[in-house]
Amino acid sequence: MSVAITQHKTGRSAIAKGVRQISRASIEARILAAAESVFAESGFSGATTAEIAKRAGVPKANLHYYFKTKEDLYRQVLQGILELWLGTGDQILPEFDPAQALSHYIAAKIDLARQRPLASRVFANEIIHGAPQISDFLQDELRDWVDRKAEVIDGWIAAGKLKPIDPRHLFFMIWANTQTYADFAVQIAAVLGRTQLLPEDYDKAGRQLAEIILQGCGLTMPAQWPPAE
Repeated sequence: MSVAITQHKTGRSAIAKGVRQISRASIEARILAAAESVFAESGFSGATTAEIAKRAGVPKANLHYYFKTKEDLYRQVLQGILELWLGTGDQILPEFDPAQALSHYIAAKIDLARQRPLASRVFANEIIHGAPQISDFLQDELRDWVDRKAEVIDGWIAAGKLKPIDPRHLFFMIWANTQTYADFAVQIAAVLGRTQLLPEDYDKAGRQLAEIILQGCGLTMPAQWPPAE
């Protein structure tokens, strides 16, 4: 009997712990989303935790329970953005077809510009100000990621699968041409005669960029766009 009671209590405790974890994750996600919005609009210096808490719908004291300082919250926002971006290159591997892998990467990057424009603006603002909060990440994790992906592209070149190019500058070109549709969306929309960019604008931009990049690498555009996973 005592064993049954103990097991019941243990089960209830596990359920309660699971609920608390879900609740904590939900609150943290709300705070991070609100922070991304405020940092994109005001930059790090102009943003306040009071405004972030207000947008997240939580008391300021609760915000500081999850994130001790504004710096901690800002770095967490930036870390999440960078992890999201680096994940888009998951097909840049030796076993993948170069045209498929690069077009998939470009499509994923342009889609993030459409879905998460505020994230791109937070990152751009950080870089413009000399990357004071993430210089270590840029010099370590990001550089390591680019080095590893550059090795893959060099391998494709050595195998005769694409023309000799500088892989690192290829990435810089892709970053600039995709993130501009987030960072300068207002400018692009104005030139196109719109109040905001439409889904077909992002699709057209991604397809055209992929065609130009792939042709420059001596590759043929995949028949399907967006490319299959």
